[in-house]
Parts: sequence; structure tokens; C-alpha cells
Amino acid sequence: MTPDDIIEMAKEAKLPYEYDTGRVVYLTELERFAALVAAAEREKVAAWMMAKGYATGHGDSTEDLLTELDWQIAENWTRGMVNGVHAEREVIAQSLDKQADLAVDEIDRQWAQEMAAAVRARGKTK
Repeated sequence: MTPDDIIEMAKEAKLPYEYDTGRVVYLTELERFAALVAAAEREKVAAWMMAKGYATGHGDSTEDLLTELDWQIAENWTRGMVNGVHAEREVIAQSLDKQADLAVDEIDRQWAQEMAAAVRARGKTK
């Protein structure tokens, strides 16, 4: 928050200011107060992040904390999607394993085993 932002908010809140100069009365104190409010809000965001298991990184501002949170949420979502895809592949492969066990002839058994191996291979990284 810039000093100009604080001045505009002070005028919007109808705090006293000098009409001839436009200078907000007690501007230094108001800036100090605004910094305290911003710090309290930043601490509130940081406490929420930590309570939910997110790291706060080196957030010097609320915007920094929110950027860090956004990144971590995206990482968790991606990790969850990847884990879900791997789990689904394994369920399909296990279904093909059962199909191989139930096959009545060797061609069907071999086909199901090859398909299960192919599905599992899709999940392997190079």
C-alpha cells in the first residue's frame, strides 16, 4: 500500500485534511496505523495457511502469501490428479489380470496379460 493509497482512503473515509494543501491531518500516524493493519492481515493469512498445512515461504506481503498459496494449491491439485490417474490405471490393470486368470484359452490369457502390462507401462516415467 502506497502513501497515495492511504491518502485516498483517508479522504474517502472523510478524515480531516488541510483544505489549502490537501494534506491529511496526522498522515504519519495514519501511515503507521495502515502498516499495523496490513501486518495484522498478513499474519491472519499466514496463520490460516499454516493451520491448513501450507508453507508461508518468505511472504513479505499478503500478496506474496497468496501467490505462495496459489502455487501450493496448484501443486497439490496436480499431484492429486497424477496420483488419481496412476490409481485408476492400476485398477484397470488388475481387472485385466483377473480377466487373464479367467481366460479359457491361451490367446485370451496372453491378450489380457499384455494389455495389463501395457496399461502399467503407461504409468512408468522414462
